[in-house]
Amino acid sequence: MERAITGFHVDEEGDWVAELSCGHNQHVRHRPPFQLRQWVTEADSRAERIDAPLDCPLCDRAELPDAVRFVRSSPEWNEQTIPASLLRAHRVGDGTWGVVRVHEGELRYSVSTPSTQDVVLDPHSEQAIPPGTQHHVEPLGPVRCSIDFFTVDRTGGVGESSEGEGGNDRSTMRSPSDQGGDPACWLGLTCPDCGIVVDGGVHRPGCQEGAGR
Repeated sequence: MERAITGFHVDEEGDWVAELSCGHNQHVRHRPPFQLRQWVTEADSRAERIDAPLDCPLCDRAELPDAVRFVRSSPEWNEQTIPASLLRAHRVGDGTWGVVRVHEGELRYSVSTPSTQDVVLDPHSEQAIPPGTQHHVEPLGPVRCSIDFFTVDRTGGVGESSEGEGGNDRSTMRSPSDQGGDPACWLGLTCPDCGIVVDGGVHRPGCQEGAGR
């Protein structure tokens, strides 16, 4: 999966690392004659690479990055209450990750793009959902499941920095876009008070957001 470069930093060994919009990092070393990336050693050339695509094998493997912040959890659904929107193809919005958790029973998780994947999740497994991945779920009999939502967040170490004789060289990283797709598996339809996904369902008793609706 290709991800946009949003910034750069130097690791503990002095090698340059590209920061990607998905929250992952990827080394872009210049170590001639085996790795030739002279551009990474020049600030102007690095700046020209912002927004450029870079293949991210960690997204291909659906590995949740460290540079994410927990947002919220969905309600716990069963085979009868799971929103219909999750049973048909949809995708996670840019800059957002989901993690499907099965508490009881089995749930099929299917990916249609960017590659085909079909796995059965049980209470001993979980599944990360990368941004932009078109997918759907299917209960396999009685099941209890939920989704945790995360957003890419580099506030702990954002932008470009290098330690050298000139001190710190820091530039601003472009924030990942939150536009497009179905943000965090219909996170935008999740009631902030009771947590229910507003998909033709009813708010939970005592919910202030749903009062009078």
